Amino acid sequence: MTERRIRFSLDSIPASDGAGVRLRRSLGARRGLHLDPFLMLDEFSSDDPDDYIAGFPPHPHRGFETVTYMLDGRMEHKDHMGNTGRLDPGGVQWMTAGRGVIHSEMPRQREGRLRGFQLWINLPAAEKMRPPAYRDLAPQDIPEFEPANGVRIRAIAGATSLRADGRSDDILGAINTGHERSTDPLLLDVALAAGRSVEIDLPPGHNAFAYAVDGTPQVAGEALSANAAGLLGPGDRVVLSAPDDEPARVLLLAAKPIEEPVVQYGPFVMNTREEIEQAMIDYRNGTLTDATDA
Repeated sequence: MTERRIRFSLDSIPASDGAGVRLRRSLGARRGLHLDPFLMLDEFSSDDPDDYIAGFPPHPHRGFETVTYMLDGRMEHKDHMGNTGRLDPGGVQWMTAGRGVIHSEMPRQREGRLRGFQLWINLPAAEKMRPPAYRDLAPQDIPEFEPANGVRIRAIAGATSLRADGRSDDILGAINTGHERSTDPLLLDVALAAGRSVEIDLPPGHNAFAYAVDGTPQVAGEALSANAAGLLGPGDRVVLSAPDDEPARVLLLAAKPIEEPVVQYGPFVMNTREEIEQAMIDYRNGTLTDATDA
């Protein structure tokens, strides 16, 4: 077995999106700075309503999937398909834009802390024009595992095996995508008490990264600074740990690369410039979300 290590550490940088929501962006902060098939990871976190209250009014997407994971606070999703869902602390919304979605994501609080993540996952050319889909996952829908004292894992997507304190466990996420999506994503929220560690299997062919949520998590013994994404090298397992003097929390993400050209223009992600231009035409003409047999 080969242990994965941090190949490149990517600090997040301050950014603004939507109608002025302040956030930090790691993957996707600069053009072309992504890890196939992961296009972008944003963290929004503030106790100041001025940083988030304007939210994300109606806007379009085409060609990829969005995953929103809420840690604190509440937001509401609405889209052109008639879906409405509220994101509560610990909840997840998984949206496949496919051919086209127009949706909004608005805070449902006037004060207090709002904190969470949004991840963009690319779709292969054969799936970019598929019908859109949406799934709400309440906090209680996310399986939680405690394989050892001081080790807690919330399994949002995928399936894997892990080891802690000499014990082995198999875990299955709420979104079991192995046979549903060609990228086969794994998304885990790993919380570790001080001095604790866990070893998690990763498919050798998957690209993977870890994101420091709280504290100073370690990957193969190397510290990952706050709000940074550690892009992992090759291997079939990763060891995550917390330092001896403080707990740590880390997001672990892995997926099968698509290995196709990526052309992005704002909320549209396609394979060619011509497809991007068509997406813009469709949006202007009001046909972005029309049904298609493609």
